[in-house]
Amino acid sequence: MLGRFTVSHPHAYLPAMGYGGKAAERERARDLRAESWTLAEIASELGVAKSSVSIWVRDVEFVPKPRNRGADEHRPHPLRVRKEAEIEAARTEGSERFASLTEDEFFAAGVMLYVGEGSKTPGTVSLANTDPDVIAFFMAWSRHFFDINEAKWRASLYLHEGLNVGKANEFWSSVSGIPVSSFYKPYRASRPNGWKKSKHPMGCFTPKYADTHLHRKVIGFCDGLLSSPVPDPG
Repeated sequence: MLGRFTVSHPHAYLPAMGYGGKAAERERARDLRAESWTLAEIASELGVAKSSVSIWVRDVEFVPKPRNRGADEHRPHPLRVRKEAEIEAARTEGSERFASLTEDEFFAAGVMLYVGEGSKTPGTVSLANTDPDVIAFFMAWSRHFFDINEAKWRASLYLHEGLNVGKANEFWSSVSGIPVSSFYKPYRASRPNGWKKSKHPMGCFTPKYADTHLHRKVIGFCDGLLSSPVPDPG
């Protein structure tokens, strides 16, 4: 069985441990969860992905509590409590169901991820996303199943003006294991009306691996997966 994307590459992302094994953040997350903090609140407080927090605290009991608003304290609406409880139950079920992946499951999951998010343009295996967990999964999958030459990795960043490009570069380098020196010059997009700094503060990241034969192989796997028979629902 595979662990949570645990592979031999030194830069591989280990969601069960957080970015590079943040033990202190993981323990702090568990303490906050025990105090009834939501996943979003914990992720914001620690500066990590909410999906990572979900894994760290999946066995910590969560009971929604009233929020303090200044000097006033009131109980949240029952529908909101029910909604949060349902979401938490679904996340817990998901974390338990996918606590570990077999080789075949890991491979198929990566292929399906590429079906939906990967580049179909011949010549380069690449995948663009704003979610660090998606990028980490893709990098771990690529390194685990293919003979990768690390020196061939390149990456591009799409980042709105007004956001810290240096911070974003370092962030994505830590997630992907690709050195910043291998990044192309970032594309700085103008800020649209209603733009908020809190939306995708690290931008959209695209790791790229130029290899025509590998791209053909990955696309072949995608076609094979989509054409395979699915279980009979009956």
